[in-house]
Amino acid sequence: MICRKIGRKNPWSMNQLLRCIYSATATPSGAAAKRASSEVGLLSRAQAHIFTNPRTLISLKNHLNRDSLLGIKGGCCSFTSEALADHLPVVSGGMVDVPLAQTGEGIAECELLKWFVQEGDEVEEFQPLCEVQSDKATIEITSRYRGKVSKLLHVPGNIVKVGETLLKMAVDEIELQQNQQIESSETIISELVDIVDSLKEWKTGGVQSTPAVRNFAKQLGVDVEHVHGSGKEGRVLKEDILKYATEKGIFKESTQSFSAPSGDEKFQDVVSSTYDGWEYEDKTLPLRGFQRAMVKSMSLAAKIPHFHYVEEMNCNALVELKTSFQKDHTDPNVKFTFLPLLIKSLSMALTKYPLLNSCFTQELQEVILKGSHNIGIAMATPNGLVVPNIKKVQSLSILEITKEVSRLQQLALENKLSPNDITGGTITLSNIGAIGGKFGSPLINVPEVSIIAMGRIQRIPRFDEHGNVYSASIMTVNIGADHRVLDGATVARFCNEWKLFIEKPELLMLHMT
Repeated sequence: MICRKIGRKNPWSMNQLLRCIYSATATPSGAAAKRASSEVGLLSRAQAHIFTNPRTLISLKNHLNRDSLLGIKGGCCSFTSEALADHLPVVSGGMVDVPLAQTGEGIAECELLKWFVQEGDEVEEFQPLCEVQSDKATIEITSRYRGKVSKLLHVPGNIVKVGETLLKMAVDEIELQQNQQIESSETIISELVDIVDSLKEWKTGGVQSTPAVRNFAKQLGVDVEHVHGSGKEGRVLKEDILKYATEKGIFKESTQSFSAPSGDEKFQDVVSSTYDGWEYEDKTLPLRGFQRAMVKSMSLAAKIPHFHYVEEMNCNALVELKTSFQKDHTDPNVKFTFLPLLIKSLSMALTKYPLLNSCFTQELQEVILKGSHNIGIAMATPNGLVVPNIKKVQSLSILEITKEVSRLQQLALENKLSPNDITGGTITLSNIGAIGGKFGSPLINVPEVSIIAMGRIQRIPRFDEHGNVYSASIMTVNIGADHRVLDGATVARFCNEWKLFIEKPELLMLHMT
């Protein structure tokens, strides 16, 4: 859809893509350089037809042979209406099948939450049609066409596979023709992007797959070289990675299909039993959205060798600082809590011990130290546990962190978190003490290597160095760590550093930029 808008406004912007393709390859010399230049020139001369007249696009397969320097294999890049026919929507007598598009990396299915249209409604291009929820985020699906809704094929609560038809629309023939031409152009851009991906494969050799698929395989701990590809010319697809991971028992994904609830019925398969005259019911609750994501992530976490480090922290100074913030800041829209102070002090400690702010790639046996402190906050919502994260905490003030926590909490309650809000985390905080309990024993949020559970702050008696009893606000923290990456000494030193900032928050001023 974005490509569609770009194509309408500036069809010659493809020059930038072609320059990207040319610059992505290693610099050849001699005859090889002339041949590579010729291929780029051929693509460049063809670009005028890509957006202006997609139905008469030229075919390049006769000009780019199988040993093309740009990695374009003969027959793989044919810019003709016939070659693009498979990518267009199913059309019959002016009726268009509108499928569920790919909503994110590695997403194979989504739950339909609600419809924004009804049968018989007139729909404009880019108008929202429905809202779906994957195991990562809630997304609105918009219309590619201007037309009339003929039939809705699913009801809220259904699980819809990516590519499966959501609804049928009656579209004007002229409008349909124009949209098909635009989609042809989008497909061509996708083909050119594949060319860039194939360049990386051509230079590195081995199994054919895109960088996104290779990264997905790394996250699951799968060696892509061992996966049989079902794509063109043996290309490994995401589906191949998922199938291989399931067959090897890396993770198990339920294939059971649940029907949608009707009326006020929320649960399915009710089984009744009677005991001493009392009737009881067993209710089967289908796991959806964030709950299904938790099943997958915790199944992966269970395979990690954890160790836990428990410490008590005196929060007297933190309590006074929070009280001071509340008293001196009069903005009614800002509510100060302990959490932003704990997040900022955690970021300060991570600066000295970056290994806790990393991720582990088992396939390559390497640790990636993350430059940004994207601190995730575990939140309990009506839709299940979700872990949005605050980006680049090391560059934020306490006030900015406070506002960002509030924003994420509100979106989580409304089930409106974006994919960007819940991806890219580097370490997780679980504030279980906000609900209750002294401490918890958390499991790592893969692929991170550490997670921290914080208990409630409670006032208990303590002895000072002279034996005198005083009242202290004590918080117990439990740090869960991946023992493949972190040893006890590193975690203990990190915890001491964090504890120092919490018990003496004035030290934060010395390290803030």
